[in-house]
Amino acid sequence: MRFMARTAAVVALAVGLAAVLVAADEVTLEGKIACAKCTLKKADAKECQNVLLVADGDGKTAEYYIVVNEVAEEFGEVCTNTTKARVTGAVSEKDGRKWITASKVETPKS
Repeated sequence: MRFMARTAAVVALAVGLAAVLVAADEVTLEGKIACAKCTLKKADAKECQNVLLVADGDGKTAEYYIVVNEVAEEFGEVCTNTTKARVTGAVSEKDGRKWITASKVETPKS
């Protein structure tokens, strides 16, 4: 009986630590969402794809392609216009591009 209680406690601790580690990897970025195909006219864009454009301190703009998931689909596509947005999620890099897997997308109040 004690073995099962200890095992349950260890499993609960591991799950709690995993949740903390996942939350620590998330960032919040603010910028404008534009379409890679329609607005940015990316040559390799075959279909609409939301991209978060974030101005950095050097006057350059960083591009974060938004992974299509339930959160991104709920926000919708911007297509031919841009929309100010604050995106929270995990950032990764694939094929020379930065990607953000959104856990939250909101329109900041100006």
